[in-house]
Amino acid sequence: MKLILCETYDEMSKKGAEIFIEQLKNKPDSVLGLATGSTPVGMYKELIKANKEGEIDFSKVITFNLDEYYKIPMENEQSFWLTMHKNFFDEINIKDENINIPNYQDDDYESFCLEYEKKIKEAGGIDLQVVGIGHNGHVGFNEPGSSFSSRTRKVDLTESTIEANSRFFKNEDEVPKEAITMGMGTIMEAKKIILVVNGEGKAKAVAGAAEGEVNEEMPASVLQKHNDVIFLIEKEAGALLKRKNEK
Repeated sequence: MKLILCETYDEMSKKGAEIFIEQLKNKPDSVLGLATGSTPVGMYKELIKANKEGEIDFSKVITFNLDEYYKIPMENEQSFWLTMHKNFFDEINIKDENINIPNYQDDDYESFCLEYEKKIKEAGGIDLQVVGIGHNGHVGFNEPGSSFSSRTRKVDLTESTIEANSRFFKNEDEVPKEAITMGMGTIMEAKKIILVVNGEGKAKAVAGAAEGEVNEEMPASVLQKHNDVIFLIEKEAGALLKRKNEK
């Protein structure tokens, strides 16, 4: 595990983008695992800029998003499908057929989840996966107690996650209570993982994930076991870490 503490959110975003740019230069047909949330937005802006300036090309790239609210319409302003298109996909030269987001509207979610896993496998697996972390240590929507061997599936969201996500909705009652998420087992199969996180509110979760005991009550802690993972952390989010910076 490599730990990089950044002074600012902008620095974190630029360093994250640099890792993606290097990946695409080395392998133009990379399979990228993407996260929604607010944290990666700055990194996506840097990648959009690099694409528009001709530094990188997304025409051969395949993407798989970590998660999505279950049965939320694509056109809903809070759907991850629409958010990703607004913040990233609509601004780069990626082919629509190469974008995969677990947005599913029907009841037969088990077949959809199996197909999502199959698509990842058929694409050759994820080369580079970006993840964030929730206040309770969740990754994607793998809430505390999720098995480290879990695969893409439908999950119930915890009250703390629903409360945290309510800031994006008119009120807490409108927040979806279920989601489809890649499992921790799926995420850990990515060849390289970057955890990006900012804000003092995430400091306890970051310390637990990076330096605490590896257990399923802190889903992000299993990242310690990955053979190529970078914790890219803005300094306020890393305030409780004991380890020094490793640039």
